[in-house]
Amino acid sequence: MYASIRYRDQLYQVDFSKPLDVSIPLKEGLSNVNCFYAPPMEATPVVAGNFIGSTEQGGVVNFKNVRVNPHGNGTHTECVGHIAREVFTINQCLKTFVFIAELISLYPQKMPNGDQVILKEALMAALEGKKGPEALLIRTLPNDEWKCSTNYSGANPPYLHHEAVAWLVASGIQHLLIDLPSVDREEDGGLLLAHKAFWQYPQAIRQNCTISELIYVNNSVPDGLYLLNIQIASFELDVSPSKPVLYAMQVME
Repeated sequence: MYASIRYRDQLYQVDFSKPLDVSIPLKEGLSNVNCFYAPPMEATPVVAGNFIGSTEQGGVVNFKNVRVNPHGNGTHTECVGHIAREVFTINQCLKTFVFIAELISLYPQKMPNGDQVILKEALMAALEGKKGPEALLIRTLPNDEWKCSTNYSGANPPYLHHEAVAWLVASGIQHLLIDLPSVDREEDGGLLLAHKAFWQYPQAIRQNCTISELIYVNNSVPDGLYLLNIQIASFELDVSPSKPVLYAMQVME
C-alpha cells in the first residue's frame, strides 16, 4: 500500500508494506533493557482452583498477569504527567499518531565531569540549523544491539542538555524520541531540567507533546526524513509501553 505526502513543497511516496520498528521488545528476564533499578518484566499465569492460565503447564489457554514498569523496562512514550503535579495521561495527551519525523545520529560530548551530554551545538549541526519537523529521533553513537539488553542502572548514561532541549522546542519539535533511558541525567537531584524544558512545565505546558525513550534504531536505517507512527496502549497513566514505527519517504519527481 502506497501513499503520497507533501512536505515543504516536496512530494514523497510512502510504502506502508515496509515498516521499520524502532521499539525494543518487552520480554521477561534479565536480558532485557532496564534502567532506574526497575524490577524486570514478569508474566505469571492466573491460578484459580483447577484452572491455570498456561498452556505450557497444562492449561487450555494462556491467561497471565503482567507486571511491567514502562519507564524502566523498555521502549515507552510519556506525557507531561510524568513530572506534573496535575494529572495528565498519555491516553488523553497523545491524540494523533502519525508525524513527519527526522532521524539524526550523533555522538554525545564528554564533559569535564565525565558525563556524556548531547549539546545544543550538536543538534544544530545535525539539523543544519533549520526548523525541525513534528518529531525528532536521536540515535546516539556508537550504536549496537547491546542497547536492547543493557542494564543502565547506576551507569550514568548519556543525556540531553536542557538548553539543547529548549532549542528543539523553539525549532518546533513536538515529539522527541531517544535511544537513552532519559532526556535527563540519571541522578540530578530531582531538577529534571530537560523534561521541564521540553514540556515548558509549569509555565506554558505543552500538553500534547511526548517523549519516547529507550528506542533502538538499527544501523541499517539511514538518517533522514520518515513518516512516524507512535503506537501506545490506552493507559490512563503518564506513560505507556510503545511501538514507534518508521516508514521511509521517497522523493517523487
